[in-house]
Amino acid sequence: MCRNGKSSCKKSLQIQEKQIGMSIRYFLIVVFICTLSQAQISDFKAVNFKQADYNAKMNKGASLDNLPLLAHKLTSNLPTDVEKFRAIYTWVCQNITADMNQQNKIFRKRKKYKNDSLGYITWNNAYLKTTFKRLLEDKKTMCTGYAYLVKELSFLVNIECEIVNGYGRSVASNIEALDMANHSWNAVKLNNKWYLSDATWSSGYIINSTFIEDYNDGYFLTDPILFSKSHYPIEKKWLLNDATSTRTFVASPLIYGETYEHKIIPMSPKEMNVEIGKNHEIHFSFKSLKTISTDSISLIKYIGITEQPLEIYNIHHDDGIISFTYKFKHKGHYDIHVRINKDVVATYVIKVS
Repeated sequence: MCRNGKSSCKKSLQIQEKQIGMSIRYFLIVVFICTLSQAQISDFKAVNFKQADYNAKMNKGASLDNLPLLAHKLTSNLPTDVEKFRAIYTWVCQNITADMNQQNKIFRKRKKYKNDSLGYITWNNAYLKTTFKRLLEDKKTMCTGYAYLVKELSFLVNIECEIVNGYGRSVASNIEALDMANHSWNAVKLNNKWYLSDATWSSGYIINSTFIEDYNDGYFLTDPILFSKSHYPIEKKWLLNDATSTRTFVASPLIYGETYEHKIIPMSPKEMNVEIGKNHEIHFSFKSLKTISTDSISLIKYIGITEQPLEIYNIHHDDGIISFTYKFKHKGHYDIHVRINKDVVATYVIKVS
């Protein structure tokens, strides 16, 4: 799935990832120049993005007919590259809409050509003109279109930015095993360091085939370790860390858009599926990249659509690491959800025997 939407534990609908493009040159040839480093939004704590966000807001609805003019309007009064990239990123997120028709069509073709990669490439190349026209005229696209537009606008203001193709993990894709590469995002070079951002998942989510605009800032210049919980690049160097293997990626706890909003990195258990004995404890822990009160943390399960809180104990908050314990007293299978306030941030499947 291309889009990572709201969780709410009712298994939110998410947009199926598509390899779409604006031109054969940009979508079949990607130049990778990478300096590995741990890079995230916290590097820019001293930067105020108020003017960048204002520029994006004042240019809402601007045409895509003249990209150099749009790039100039968004960035000309901003002093730093990170502010310029912020204005470009937020404008794309808040002005481009997910294209469900494109999603459905490409999904069908991906299934048809699942065992014929050359056949899919041939079809996709022929379809590029249609997707490019749709983006320019209607401002509708899928993930590679978002990434392409961020890259092009960045290029026009001399910011090095690349499209990264890979696997997006959600409730509907790349669970327990890699399926097809289904997502695209961006790597951007700022102050000689590479950063990761996902304009598609920042822009909103889909409910009942309707796109809901809901900007999520958590996908902007995200911590690479958190990013790797739901994004795995075809070119592994774009992880920007060496800690994640494909096996770790597909086995990890399921996370959501709210996980990014709260900047939560699950640490323990390391895998989504856990098997334990009756009356055994599980110790849960996660790293918080922002201040979170222990009073806001809860563990829940659902019985049908009814939410049931679970009694956690040994709650600790030490140097950014939050931990707690729960004892499973009854046999059975449980979908367990870690929650911050009303937001689910991680899901585990527990088998108690």
